[in-house]
Amino acid sequence: MQVAFKIIRQTQNTSPTIETYKLDVEEGNTILECLNRIKWEQDGTLAFRKNCRNTICGSCAMRINGRSALACKENVGNELAQLPEHHRPEIPEITIAPLGNLPVIKDLVVDMRSFWDNLEAVEPYVSTAGRTIPEREFLQSPQERSRLDQNGNCIMCGACYSECNAREVDPTFVGPHALAKAQRLVADSRDTAIVSRLENYNQGTKGVWGCTRCLMCNAVCPMDVAPMDQIGKIKQEILTRKDKQASRSIRHRKVLIDLVKQGGWVDERKFGIQVVANFFRDIKGMLSLSPLGLRMLARGKFPLRFDASEDTAQVRSLIESVQTLKSETPEEEILPKS
Repeated sequence: MQVAFKIIRQTQNTSPTIETYKLDVEEGNTILECLNRIKWEQDGTLAFRKNCRNTICGSCAMRINGRSALACKENVGNELAQLPEHHRPEIPEITIAPLGNLPVIKDLVVDMRSFWDNLEAVEPYVSTAGRTIPEREFLQSPQERSRLDQNGNCIMCGACYSECNAREVDPTFVGPHALAKAQRLVADSRDTAIVSRLENYNQGTKGVWGCTRCLMCNAVCPMDVAPMDQIGKIKQEILTRKDKQASRSIRHRKVLIDLVKQGGWVDERKFGIQVVANFFRDIKGMLSLSPLGLRMLARGKFPLRFDASEDTAQVRSLIESVQTLKSETPEEEILPKS
């Protein structure tokens, strides 16, 4: 069948343009095979990255029909099957663009420096003390090693980084790839720097609290690393070790749980005062809430009383059961299987 490949092309500091190439292809042809044919048979100036062709190296990550993926993994048939029935022209189209959140060098080739710099910022290697060569080899139990299986599948393709909404609006956020790798070190029994690591990853929106939990990184990861889940594990480690006064981010999570346990849902009257105003300790935070509070009062949207949920006891029981389970169950038994 014939397919039109609409490829976003540009060079540094120029506006992107769309060029269309038509190919006779089979449904089983990968997108990378099609790009190779376009380059070899129609336009030798087309630039893109590739290497292994076997979903191992991560080099050929790009946006295919609007989502980040590996060109060597996705094929024509699967891409066309995802198009809505009412939006299928006589010659089906597949749109290919460079990764997001990274500046374009040429066509589908992007500058990965910020990606690697942010990875380096989390110190993605076992601590110096942990690397001290022992008299015998490093030993880990099967349970200790299993904690690293899912994170170890990451091939650093950049798909999660490309789709990260938090990274798009906050250039200080290190990104899901870096924090997924960070969790691998937090879980590594050989590492001796967990305390300093957690302090580093707890740095406001630069670290784990910058994640908006949009699930996009999980959705596009070709290796099922589930970066957002790994970020959640680091958050839980921090929450276990810190109290409400440590930071607003920690207070936000703990107060949310406390209020839901008390009333079945969030009492927003208390939420702002306890989180932003820090239980009336933060004067600036309290003042920042005043304009919103006054507008709510003026429009009759500030409730004078809070009605707890009818199922508060059940909600409280569920929360306490989960908390008890986490405190009593060894980590390797509650980690999700890859």
